Amino acid sequence: MSTKKTSIDWLLIINYLLLVGIGWLAIYTADYNPDNASMFSIDQRYGRQFLAIAVCLVLALIIQILDTRFYTGFAYFIYAFSLFLLVLVLFLGSEISGSRSWFKLGFFNFQPSEIAKFATCLALAKYLSTLNISLKDTQQQITAWAILLAPVLLILLQGDAGSAVVYASLVLVMYREGLSGGYLLLGVLAIVLFILSLLQPFEVVVGALSILLFIGLVYQRGFKISLLLRYLIPVTLLFAGAYYLESQTMLLLLLIGVALFILVSLATKRFVYILVTFLFCCSIYVKGVDYAFNNFLKPHQQNRIGVILGTIEDNRGVGYNLNQSKIAIGSGGLWGKGFLQGTQNKGKFVPELSTDFIFCTIGEEFGFMGSVILIGLFIFLLLRLIAIAERQKSKLTRVYAYGVASIIFFHFLVNIGMTLGLVPVIGIPLPFISYGGSSLIGFTLLLFVLVKLDSERLMYLR
Repeated sequence: MSTKKTSIDWLLIINYLLLVGIGWLAIYTADYNPDNASMFSIDQRYGRQFLAIAVCLVLALIIQILDTRFYTGFAYFIYAFSLFLLVLVLFLGSEISGSRSWFKLGFFNFQPSEIAKFATCLALAKYLSTLNISLKDTQQQITAWAILLAPVLLILLQGDAGSAVVYASLVLVMYREGLSGGYLLLGVLAIVLFILSLLQPFEVVVGALSILLFIGLVYQRGFKISLLLRYLIPVTLLFAGAYYLESQTMLLLLLIGVALFILVSLATKRFVYILVTFLFCCSIYVKGVDYAFNNFLKPHQQNRIGVILGTIEDNRGVGYNLNQSKIAIGSGGLWGKGFLQGTQNKGKFVPELSTDFIFCTIGEEFGFMGSVILIGLFIFLLLRLIAIAERQKSKLTRVYAYGVASIIFFHFLVNIGMTLGLVPVIGIPLPFISYGGSSLIGFTLLLFVLVKLDSERLMYLR
């Protein structure tokens, strides 16, 4: 006879309640209206956020009541329904902040992409936990990529690049479940080449990459100073000479010629093909980034990236928002100016104060210590999620837990990075803190479905 035994992770729930409570107070002080100071007034954002919190608490209770087989059995249906909503919003949605990604339901705006994060995470966990599924199999790997990329493409069609980028975090889950580390290395290389392609001319980037590949080839053949100098010195002199003469075409031709000579003299025929193909693909990517940046990104998006990279410096123009964000956080000092006492915030110098830049409110009014406490709560949450993932006997729950941790980690890192000027402003909320009913519902779904799945890890004991 088996008995059912559940074990709810109360530390996770307490952490959730603390973050949601801090978020509500931060929204209250960010949008404080002395003429309508009630924290429960639905005419104000803080009142509507309280209503969203109440809905989420009811939702969390319903999630715990439902049987876990509902989530595992209907994972693909939930995923398909989320894709349907993403398609539907393209035709029936309202455009807000330049993206058609919202349904207007009275005073409540609903964003399907927030729910799609939960649905994609669950569907991916369902698929990767299926018997005999391995990411080392090419066909099965393609299916996993399709599950991940389908919502991304639909969200990009809505014009919401920020929400689409979040799904990249689920690559970490696939890596944990057997995806080759080469994909992560390619991802890092893509980011580095993206930045370099915006800072330097095409010929300089490709030339520098060629030299690095040649050094790597020499090292692979056995590192010898004489061999390195034999090829590196003439390549460097040609590179410097062509650049000094400002002949970028000549530079590229010289590098290609030297590259072919070195490849033929050092490498096997197979390795030559691999290296040439790799260099060619990198060159196409660099050129593509430059073209996409100038032709597909909107001017304000180009300017935001330019401010981060330092190619644009205009604290009164495109760099105004970021500059005011830094001033607000820095002005808080060690202990902050006090609750409802933030001058930068109350003066409305910082944009999107209760959404994208909510961290500025906490930094100014509660100072460095308040910021550290908030970051500490997030770090504890992430560590707890990893611990929950690693104690699972169910592969589905483990994969899903890593998915939840990855999505929350990405939001946390990028949102705070935006306010500090470390990453471009792409408009994604700080989990549980930023104003927004859709965001809070989405993160509540993510977290409390995990609480439910984890609670039954000891379900059957003999």
